[in-house]
Amino acid sequence: MRRFLLAVLACLGLTAGALVAASPAYAAVFQTYGSGVNVRADAYLSSAVVGTLSGPTSIDVDCQKSGDLVSNSDGTSSWWAYVPALGGYVTVVYVAVPEDKLPGVPECGSEPPAGDITLADVQAMFGSRIANPSLVETGLPSLNQAMRDAQINTPYRKAAFLATLVHESRLEYNIREIGDTRPYGGRGYIQLTGDFNYGPAGQYFGIDLLGNPDLAMSLQWSAPIARWYWTVARDINPYADNLDMGRVNAAIGYPAGTEDQRRCDSFKAAVNYLTGSVPSGVICTRPSALNGDTSKLTRTQFETLAKQGSGLG
Repeated sequence: MRRFLLAVLACLGLTAGALVAASPAYAAVFQTYGSGVNVRADAYLSSAVVGTLSGPTSIDVDCQKSGDLVSNSDGTSSWWAYVPALGGYVTVVYVAVPEDKLPGVPECGSEPPAGDITLADVQAMFGSRIANPSLVETGLPSLNQAMRDAQINTPYRKAAFLATLVHESRLEYNIREIGDTRPYGGRGYIQLTGDFNYGPAGQYFGIDLLGNPDLAMSLQWSAPIARWYWTVARDINPYADNLDMGRVNAAIGYPAGTEDQRRCDSFKAAVNYLTGSVPSGVICTRPSALNGDTSKLTRTQFETLAKQGSGLG
């Protein structure tokens, strides 16, 4: 199909290079082929789908970046074209060029998008809890993407999410719970635990987490799984909006204790860094109904207890 489209362009006296030359300096025009081609929020198959191309489409490409490898009958490519008008990335394997990388198109800049969390940010928030800065920095692009996908886009939401993860995993995507030899013990940013989580998370992403639990601490899946738990297994953003770290901690799924206050202190430190002050009304304690181990509750069961304040012993 790529070769066919290029032949058609040649008949019209056009080439990919000619299209590039004819386009504005900030964009290059290319043609996609195929139907149902996804536009994703980032250059990874785990990133959210932000649109779909119903058929061959002319796209103005701003830049390209290396991401997940995609294959079809015409070849493979790990390059993705950023299309500002579509708000996302299209895999180059479905762009009508003979190469696996777009000619004449610059690589997307290394500067993080405005609003993304940097290594300097988390070090300022959490200090010595960031024990392996280089590893944390490696994971931050995927973690920032997961935060965008999860609408973790306010200071309170960011503070609650990051405070949770720094206590769960030190913000290290590939960490395994120390001494935990259970097949479905804690892994990754959110320390995913239990077949009751590995199964549904794997089903959600279309991967076999029950058969390959170590995927939960891979760079590709650790951050998306944290996003899944935060928004699908539980709905935690509203608790962060209410400054309710008691319910945030309960939603993560461990019994109440001194750890709750430590996490709440980290939340306050993160909010202070992000906003310049600690607001009044931060809730560090849980409702008594949520003092027990909530890890095996369904989302509906948890929300019922969180609202009604009764149930767990």
